[in-house]
Amino acid sequence: MEDKEKDTIIHYKDVDLSRDGNTILSGVNISIYEGDFVYLIGKVGSGKSTFLKSVYQEVPIETGHATALDYDLETIKKKEIPFLRRKVGIVFQDFQLLIDRSAEKNLEFVLRATGWNNKDLIKHRINEVLTEVGMQSKGYKMPHEMSGGEQQRIVIARALLNSPEIILADEPTGNLDPETGNQIVQLLHKISQEGTAVIMSTHNYAMVQKYPGRIIKCEDGQLKEMKIAAHQEEQKA
Repeated sequence: MEDKEKDTIIHYKDVDLSRDGNTILSGVNISIYEGDFVYLIGKVGSGKSTFLKSVYQEVPIETGHATALDYDLETIKKKEIPFLRRKVGIVFQDFQLLIDRSAEKNLEFVLRATGWNNKDLIKHRINEVLTEVGMQSKGYKMPHEMSGGEQQRIVIARALLNSPEIILADEPTGNLDPETGNQIVQLLHKISQEGTAVIMSTHNYAMVQKYPGRIIKCEDGQLKEMKIAAHQEEQKA
């Protein structure tokens, strides 16, 4: 059986991205397809977060042409941005859970904020995402009662709530020990295999070799795709 052609979900052509009047990335040309697993690598301050934030329109497109999930990012209206963001799941390094409520209540808060109001449907969806991230028996826990790895699983569950077409994970293993970080990357890989594209920024190069994916490097104000072999040679040099 032939593989069907994958849909393009992000496409940037000759895009420049600036913050506070400074050009951070220039001449960005990139396409991301459904189900892709993409590592975004590079030093701190090289533009990884700027690129991710441009996808959900926290950083505007200065010049060039950019689309994400059928939205034209150059001409998108302010009132359309919440609808774009609903299709994007975001995983932060520092979790950003509400510390005054349980994991389940954190998830319920997001669903109600995005228009869900049927109690039974909310409960069912929360159970679904908690099961998907292996936390089905931990929903009652408060953030301070959970390990870093457990909190990050809840954050991934939160990102999955509205069945996003893409997950942007900004250094999701940065605050975790290596073993827990590996488990989180395995989980994100599994999600991408089920059809949701994942872009994960990291400077953990060992992980890139352990769990293969596309590699896009931020360096000298440019984004460039690298082959795994070339990346391994560069690490040895």
